[in-house]
Amino acid sequence: MGRRNRLFVAIGLSALAGTAAGPAHAQSEGTDVPPLRVFVDCQSRGCDFDYFRTEIPFVDYVRDRKDASLHVLVTSQTTGGGGIAYTINFIGLRELAGVADTLTYTAPQSSTEDQKRSGLARKFKLGLVRYVARTSLGDQLQIGFSRPAAAASPVKTNTRDAWNLWVFRTSANGNFSGEKSQRFTSLRGSVSANRTSEAWKSRNSVSGNYNESKFTFSGGSKFANYSHSYGANQLLVKSLGPHWSAGERVVLSSSTFLNQRLLLRAAPAVEYNIFPYSESTRRQLTIQYSVGLNSYSYEDTTIFDKLSEVRADQTLTASLALKQPWGSVSTSIEGAALLDDFSKRRAVLFNFLDLRLFKGFNFNMFASVSLVRDQLYLAKGELSDEDILIRRRQLASSYTYFGGVGLSYTFGSIFNNVVNPRFEGASGGTFFF
Repeated sequence: MGRRNRLFVAIGLSALAGTAAGPAHAQSEGTDVPPLRVFVDCQSRGCDFDYFRTEIPFVDYVRDRKDASLHVLVTSQTTGGGGIAYTINFIGLRELAGVADTLTYTAPQSSTEDQKRSGLARKFKLGLVRYVARTSLGDQLQIGFSRPAAAASPVKTNTRDAWNLWVFRTSANGNFSGEKSQRFTSLRGSVSANRTSEAWKSRNSVSGNYNESKFTFSGGSKFANYSHSYGANQLLVKSLGPHWSAGERVVLSSSTFLNQRLLLRAAPAVEYNIFPYSESTRRQLTIQYSVGLNSYSYEDTTIFDKLSEVRADQTLTASLALKQPWGSVSTSIEGAALLDDFSKRRAVLFNFLDLRLFKGFNFNMFASVSLVRDQLYLAKGELSDEDILIRRRQLASSYTYFGGVGLSYTFGSIFNNVVNPRFEGASGGTFFF
């Protein structure tokens, strides 16, 4: 961002002489100037805690919010241009209870990781000013402003966008591995074109995935498996106020795993958010209803003796997402059924929870359960053992599930200031000590 229009914060030399020599709490020993205790809560890309501790050494970083006087909660969303919009919430605790502030920072799509963390650190410094000013360090607070260069051109308030807010992205990658008796190859590629404004959101993409596996068994026989999935997706959404939106989805896809030579789906939808969309970085509670028309063309005859068919369905989805000082939660429940045959239906429940129960003790879990009654695409006939083992085709099932649970407990020093990157290099091998 250069040196233009940059506000900077400095703490007096008597309090922070030799800041590179150690953490803030060590620097304040022997003085009557206790640093502000800060708990930084950020899971977004660009949050480099070692960088923050190095660039902002005039506060004490603690591991738990119960030891802090200031909780810095960072949430983020992807912008229409492919960048990241950060919302930085400063929440005063203990002696600073009730003192709250919010700043925002947007990193363009072209930003490097260094530019993201530098921009966030600059916003952190600005937000810390009002809190440091309330501590005994406030008397040593200095604020400066670097004036724009005289030759700099005036800021344009109506800059014309040659791309009209459209952002394009392409990607292609592949990997391979093998040994004497087996080989694997995977190729992937995608192209997307997206546009986001306050009134409209458009998402368009084309992608493909090809996989190849070859095996040589102990008796000398060989087995090969080839699979692919290709697809094109289009989403168009119109904003209808702070709570309502309407849109439609179109999907064109092909998948050997799902026995689908070609699927074409078109589905208009309407969505209501209990909270204003402007609060979406912290909380959302949405209810969405859609009706879709699906045209199927199958590779093999299905268990219902179909090679092609056209079916209409309806879907109702409720989703809750919260990011709060106590943790985060994301949950959704979806129900869907064919309009002409309600016995062909499904229900999906998904939950994610990351909860701070008490000082140093965290609980997290994720789980998804699906009740399945709408597998129209299942191929007729028995699958071979090889087909089952390598998951060449989707198997018949009345339910699916996955999940995980975890606990963590951290104790010891409450401070988290020191940066020491020694012996943290990467290696492609595995070492045991």
